[in-house]
Amino acid sequence: MKVAVLGCGGMGAIHASVYASLANAQLTAVCDANSQLADAMAAQTGAIPYYSFSDMLNNAEFDAISIALPTYLHKEYTLQAAKARKHIICEKPIALTLEDAQEMMAICEENGVRLFVGHVVRFFPDYNHLKQTLDSGKLGRPGVAHASRIGGHPGSWFADESLSGGVIVDLMIHDLDFLRSCFGEVESLYALSAAKEGLDYALVTLRFENGAIANVEANWGYPGPFHTKAEIAGSAGIIRANSLKSSSLQLVKQGTNSDTTGTVVIPGSPGYRSPYELQLEHFIRCIEDGSEALVTAEDAYKALELALYARESAVTGKAVYLKGGNAQ
Repeated sequence: MKVAVLGCGGMGAIHASVYASLANAQLTAVCDANSQLADAMAAQTGAIPYYSFSDMLNNAEFDAISIALPTYLHKEYTLQAAKARKHIICEKPIALTLEDAQEMMAICEENGVRLFVGHVVRFFPDYNHLKQTLDSGKLGRPGVAHASRIGGHPGSWFADESLSGGVIVDLMIHDLDFLRSCFGEVESLYALSAAKEGLDYALVTLRFENGAIANVEANWGYPGPFHTKAEIAGSAGIIRANSLKSSSLQLVKQGTNSDTTGTVVIPGSPGYRSPYELQLEHFIRCIEDGSEALVTAEDAYKALELALYARESAVTGKAVYLKGGNAQ
């Protein structure tokens, strides 16, 4: 599969380096309006550099493209790529509005191309193990979940909510997508937020239709290292993941007469393969064989929907009640 990368910044560099190493992909072109970034990425990967998207569309040979641009540019370039019959792998979030996301999905369908969105947390070993353990029934009936995603403020265009969507749409959306994959559709949510220069913080409580409750925290402005935590508690036990701990996953089960420790420690994957590598390899395979992706465009739409409802709740101070994916 011949692929191109649009945007040679942080995420674009990850995508390009992964494609250059994948057995089922050939990186043929990279593009960035900043010629120095494009040239540097081309030198590292052996791809041909381009400095305008139209030039790359007209002259490069590729079947699929990674769109690794700021969120406010996702729609514009997705539409152009889809009309050129290119399969699209777009960084998350899919868009800034549901209307834009719907238009992107519709144009891709009309032109017979696939649209994938990079909710990469689904490919992280710790989170994969959390969901596998939940799905196995070892935790019993799901009860409560906690998730947090905390780091420094990225600044730049991220600081403008009209361009990035803010901490909920850009950062928390990872956990909103993951928790929805675990528990299904959301019945109601309530959000609190606080923002000032150098800080964007949000806390959201979700009640799922299956009765589970989740508290989700996201913070841009933490002075320490970026880190994540997740915990799922059920009627039979609790499972935890913490990126700050060397033991990446812990399962704590209810004690029994034969269980004298009360704790079973399950080591997570040591990370032999990057989650981004697993994700992009998976998306390319889905294009090749027509299979459904682990994360679909509809999943990305639903995650954005939850994020936007959370922003609405934070502004109004009122809970948002959903039924069938629509606010009541």
